[in-house]
Parts: sequence; C-alpha cells; structure tokens
Amino acid sequence: MAGQRILITGGTGFIGARVAALLASMHPHPSAPQIRLLVHRTPPRLPGTGQVEVRRGTLCDLASLRGLCDGVDTVVHLASQIGGSTEQCRAVNDTGTRALLAETERAGVSRIIKLGTTAVYQDGRHLGTPEGQLAVGPVSPTSVSRLAGEEQVLAAGGLVLRPHLVYGAGDQWVVPSMVRFMRVLPHWVDGGRALMSVIGADDLAWVIARLALTRLLPRGEVLHAGRPKPVSGHDLFAAAARAVGLPLPSGEISQEQARSWPGACEDPHWQRRLSLLTVDHWYDTSRLWGLMGQAPGRSFAEDFALSGSWYRSCLAGRRHDAPVAAAVR
Repeated sequence: MAGQRILITGGTGFIGARVAALLASMHPHPSAPQIRLLVHRTPPRLPGTGQVEVRRGTLCDLASLRGLCDGVDTVVHLASQIGGSTEQCRAVNDTGTRALLAETERAGVSRIIKLGTTAVYQDGRHLGTPEGQLAVGPVSPTSVSRLAGEEQVLAAGGLVLRPHLVYGAGDQWVVPSMVRFMRVLPHWVDGGRALMSVIGADDLAWVIARLALTRLLPRGEVLHAGRPKPVSGHDLFAAAARAVGLPLPSGEISQEQARSWPGACEDPHWQRRLSLLTVDHWYDTSRLWGLMGQAPGRSFAEDFALSGSWYRSCLAGRRHDAPVAAAVR
C-alpha cells in the first residue's frame, strides 16, 4: 500500500525495533510508508528519519493515546508486558490494548496486526496443528492477559500472529530459559525428539512488515508464525549449547524422571518450562507462508548461528548458578 501511515507500538522492543527499521529503510522510495512510533523510552535510530514520527506515551496512560491513530492506515501492535505482576500484565496487555482499540475505532482504523503467542493454548502435545483447532487455556498472568488482548483485536477484525519460540539477538526469554534448563538437567529428555515451531526475530519482523504493507489483510483471524518446518528439541538445544559454550546434554531420561529431577524444585516454573521445551509444540504455518509467497532462505542452523556471538556475550560470562530470565509465558 503506497504512501500509507503505519503506527507501531512496542517499536523499541525485541521485534518492534526490527519492524520499525525494516519499514523505515524503504525511504526514500516513493511507496515507502510513513511511520508513527509510540515510545516511552529513547526511540531507536532508524534510517529514513524523515518518514518517522515519534509520539511519547504508553498503553497505561490513556491521555497519551488520544489522537494517536488519527490519519493512520494500519496499526502494528507489538507492545506487551512479559513477566511482572498480574496487575502490570493486565494494565498493558489487556486494559492497554482495549484503550488502543478505542482509539482505532474513533479514528476509523480497521487494519490491525497484533503479535500474540501460542502460550495462550492449553498445555499439551501440539503436533502440526493448524489454526482454530486448539482450545485456549493460558496459565501465567502474562499469557492470560495477552489472550485477553488478542481476543479484543480479533473482535475488532484484526489479525493476530502467534509464534511459539522466537530466537535472535536481544532474546531475553527463550535461550536464557534453555540455558537455565540445561544447567539443572544436562540430559536429553525423551532423546530430544520433540518437534518445535521456532522462528528467528529477523524473519518474524520481516513477516510483520510485509503484512503491514499487504493490501488485503485477513480479518479477525489467527495465523501461526514459525519456520515452515519444525525443529527437533535435539537440534534446538544443541544450537543453544554451542552458542553459549555449554556442553551438549548427554544420556536420555524420561518425562517422568524430568518432572521430579533433583534441583527442579527450586524453579517454580519447572513443569511449564519442561513442557514448553521438551514436548511437541509444532504448529502448522502453511497459511502464513502462503500469504508471504516465500519462506526463509536460510536453514535453522544457519539462521541461529548468526546470533551466536550475541548469546555468548550476553550469557557465557555469567556464573554457573547465576539466575537467567524465565521464559514462562
């Protein structure tokens, strides 16, 4: 869509900064979109700054949202609260999304893209499951509030993208959680045979930017967002271990043994972490890649390796027992 104005919330975050940079890099092409960022921190340095408008505010400050969507064609809603108290999660993910949607309705904006999460589904074995076939049942305050926000966007006719595990430079949840897991349990659970939906942050940002520029967006729908083919738990853990200089897991234990592993009782999120990382969580992403018309060009191993130096600098220097971020969504 030539010359449209795109509002991005969460434009300084893990995915949002990448989306903003991709869209801003189109300038000075005649069809480049104008970008409006809602930020409460220092905005990212972006190319084509003449196309970027910065609005100061937060989803928790209703006054700062007034007029935010005026003149906007598409809202890319990437802001979210991951972790923190129940009240903090609700304020951003639920109440904040409702306030943003009130502004989209007032301004007549119907094109809305929201980044969600597969963590809103009931826990269990998910094996190549397409959209619309899994019951929701989030368990953490983060996921409960994110589902509330997703449902509001869907009711407003928006599009929700649900990735499972997202990796890449800036990741504070997935690989840090895997590192913590391997330090507690240095063995393969069920041989690492579980199949996972994963996607690199750069590929996910490219998908979102591409959708924002697509003339006809799916309305009121969910799309799973992951690489076209699943990755085995073995390959995922091996890539993470190599990235941070940890030894590969050895031997094999069962799920039952892992549930009561010595030291696991010190982690209040152990059972959830065990499920997310060692049980099949593979989602059919064929609808997304059909819309894109092309899939990622690099293999998982090649793509993950690009972030290796970042993970090493971020994690490898920590003490063996140092706490790391928990990816319990």
